[in-house]
Amino acid sequence: MPAVRDGVRGAVITGWGSALPPKVLTNKDLEGMFDTNDEWIVERTGIRERRVGGTTAGLSVESGRQAMEMAGIEPAAIDALILATTTPDRRVPATASTVQHELGLTCGAFDVNAACSGWVYGLVTAHGLIAMGAEKVLLIGTDTLARITDWDDRNTAVLFADGSGASVIEAVDGPGQLLGWDLDSDGSAERFLYAEIDGFLMMEGREVFRRAVRIMVDSATKSLAHAGVKAEDIALVVPHQANIRIISAAMDRLGLPMERASVVLDRTGNTSSASIPLALNEALEQGRVSDGDLVLFVGFGAGMSAASAVVRWSTDVDEHQP
Repeated sequence: MPAVRDGVRGAVITGWGSALPPKVLTNKDLEGMFDTNDEWIVERTGIRERRVGGTTAGLSVESGRQAMEMAGIEPAAIDALILATTTPDRRVPATASTVQHELGLTCGAFDVNAACSGWVYGLVTAHGLIAMGAEKVLLIGTDTLARITDWDDRNTAVLFADGSGASVIEAVDGPGQLLGWDLDSDGSAERFLYAEIDGFLMMEGREVFRRAVRIMVDSATKSLAHAGVKAEDIALVVPHQANIRIISAAMDRLGLPMERASVVLDRTGNTSSASIPLALNEALEQGRVSDGDLVLFVGFGAGMSAASAVVRWSTDVDEHQP
C-alpha cells in the first residue's frame, strides 16, 4: 500500500466513545458451562471476563453519541457514517442505516466487514473520504460476537464478546494525524476462521495464532516504513485484542516492550472490530497519549485480513492548518 502523499488533505480524531453491555461473563461463570477453569483461560488467552448482550445497532448508537458529544458535533454536521462490523443485526439493510436514523444523521451510511481489522480499514476509508471533500466522518467499530459463538465449544466460547468504540474524524486543511497505513488480506487462509450464514464461529486456533503474529508484524512494518519512522519511535501500540500471547509475540518481534501496548483484553475479551477503538479510548482516558506522540494501530482478523496505521496524535484541528 502507498504512503500518505504530500499535499493530501488530512484529518484528526476529535472525539471518541465506548459502549459495553452491562452483563459480565467471568471465567468462573464459564466453569459452570463446560470443562474449563480460570487458570486455563488466563494462561492461554489473558482473558478474565467479557461483556455479552445488546445489539450491534444499539451499542453503536451509544458509542457514536458519546463520540459526537465529546467532539461537540451536531448530527447534521456528519458527512458519512462508517460502521465496521462482522455481525450486522440483519442481512439487509446495512446496520449503519439503523444507526444513522437513531443518531439523527443525514448522510451516507455503510457497513465495512473486514472482521477484526475493520476499524483500521474504516479509519483509512474515512481519510479517503475526507481527502475527497468530506468534512466530518463518524467511524464506529462494533461487534456482537456472542450471537455467533457456540457456547458448548470451550475453544471459542472463552474468547469472543460484545462491544463498541467510536471516533469522530474531522478534516484539516494541512497534514493530519495519519502518516502511513497498510491494508492486507490473505484469502487462502479464510478457512481457518469463519462463520457460515446463520452458523457459529469456527476456528483452527493454532493456525490462526501462527499466521496472526506474522501478518500483524508484516503490516505494522509496512506502515512504519510508509510513515518514515522506526518501531522505537512509537509511544503507544494499540493492537487488536484477540489473545495476550499474540500481542506479546508481535510486540517482541517489533522490538517493543509490552508496557507500550494498550491492553483491555482481560476485561473485554475479543470484541473484533470494537477492540482497537476500545483499547485506544482507555489509553486516552488514562492519559497515556500526549500531543505529538506516535501511535501504531495494528490488527488482524478473519479473511485473513490485516491492517495498520501510524498517526501522530493531536486532537487540535487548528494546529494542523497551514
